[in-house]
Amino acid sequence: MKNLFLITAMCIFNAALYAQTTPQKLTKLQSWQLLDYKQDSVYGASVNRAYKELLKGKKSHTVIVAVIDEGVDITHEDLQGHIWTNPKKNPGSSINNDGYADDVHGWNFLGGKDGKMMYVASSEADREYVRLLPKFSKVIDSASEINNKDYQYFLRVKQKHLQDSVQRSAIVNGQIIKRMQRLVDADSVMQKLVKKHHIYFDDVNSFQPADSLGDTTKKYFLRLYKLYPDAKKIAMDSIVIGNQPYVNDLKEKQLLYAKLAKDPFESRKEIVGDDPFNINDKNYGNNVVGDKYADHGTHCSGIIAAVRNNGIGIDGVADDVMIMPLRAVNTGAPGDECDKDIALSIRYAVDHGAKIISMSFGKNFSPQKQWVDEAIKYAEKKGVLLVHAAMNDNANADSTECYPNPYFLNSSGVAKNFINVGAISIDTGLALPANFSNYGQKKVDLFAPGVDIYSSIPGNQYASFSGTSMATPVVAGVAALILEYYPKLNAKQVKEIIMKSVTPLKGKMVFKPGTKEKVDFGTLCVSGGVVNAYQALQLAEHY
Repeated sequence: MKNLFLITAMCIFNAALYAQTTPQKLTKLQSWQLLDYKQDSVYGASVNRAYKELLKGKKSHTVIVAVIDEGVDITHEDLQGHIWTNPKKNPGSSINNDGYADDVHGWNFLGGKDGKMMYVASSEADREYVRLLPKFSKVIDSASEINNKDYQYFLRVKQKHLQDSVQRSAIVNGQIIKRMQRLVDADSVMQKLVKKHHIYFDDVNSFQPADSLGDTTKKYFLRLYKLYPDAKKIAMDSIVIGNQPYVNDLKEKQLLYAKLAKDPFESRKEIVGDDPFNINDKNYGNNVVGDKYADHGTHCSGIIAAVRNNGIGIDGVADDVMIMPLRAVNTGAPGDECDKDIALSIRYAVDHGAKIISMSFGKNFSPQKQWVDEAIKYAEKKGVLLVHAAMNDNANADSTECYPNPYFLNSSGVAKNFINVGAISIDTGLALPANFSNYGQKKVDLFAPGVDIYSSIPGNQYASFSGTSMATPVVAGVAALILEYYPKLNAKQVKEIIMKSVTPLKGKMVFKPGTKEKVDFGTLCVSGGVVNAYQALQLAEHY
């Protein structure tokens, strides 16, 4: 999951946030994923046009969309009325007739029974490296193992493990440096604005900004105080000098990563307590489906289901959707989801009534792929559509291992209920495909808006993120919109409709992601186009 979304800074301190309420009339950039090429000159998903011209006066049917992610802030102002409630569970009842105690709004597969949350995880390469090292550590002549598939797999795992180790160190150390510099800059600005050397919470809280610089600085500090309440007790310059408490969590991550290098399941053992190698060990997790760190899942949920036309925040794609939060993805980077958690999350979603599952995560190794395959088959049998992010490595997915995927082990079949989504930008020229997006004429189905997508984040705030993670909920939202008005369609039919109704771009020359090589857009995905809700609904009418 580690590289599936890219945060775009929204203020001078890179805090990536907006005010708690925003104007009802959003800018073109803040809503471009909903716009229409013919009417607005951007390759949006033609959602607003569909509401105006096709859906007015039509009756909708509620659709449940499961979001398997790092959690969802179910208290967010712009998601109210759109969070799924388990009809079989009552708050505080502690009913546990299915292994999920008090799962009123979903389930957290990365939590402990005591309510604790697991935030940092190893990558799948870390876990596989430690598992395979005893078997291959004594191999001296690698040439003798040239035909040994298991050893060649180990070498790929080892290479990725080393890359992840370097990336982890760079990310954490870089974050510490950036956080401190951001804090120093903000403190310097606030000192000048309030004409005081020692800045306390009361100074910030009572400060009345006279311009955008002051407004942005105050918002930055209020966000900081919300995340670190202890900072209210001390002067800001003492935090700058002592690095407390602002970077403590990052330093704790450094120590935890050091432990994970020796035992990739360190935090899982301490917090979750299950056997990750036993798919039948299902009695684990808790019902804490999100918190202040659930930026990614909250953002994806807002893209799908933020309340439309309520005068605040943003407008989601689908207007009659219930989001089912399933926490199975770690916030730490690089850190990969476990196959077991994904398999059980898919089954939970299916068993509890979800018709669409949005999955903005991915990885390059899947040692227990058979568990995920069986879950995908189960979803297909029950008519549930899976929408998945193609990943952000600007790689050809046709020749790169990306998981989960619809291709079953041993070439035993391909799931028909699986859509793999690439990302585009607002640029209508050569830079239309997002430069980070994976692509593939065989294994990426279509593209959708995924750059500078404005949506909800925890604490009634909003931000712009980029990634195939953002393109995925756009497509999931369009799928939900189809089922809202044509509920008798099955997952296979919804996929067919979405694929056949894209804005066609075959013949349009664009840059291949990550390069300046000009290619036909039609060579980048199966459908050769961008998701189009307007055309999808027109086609659904005749199915």
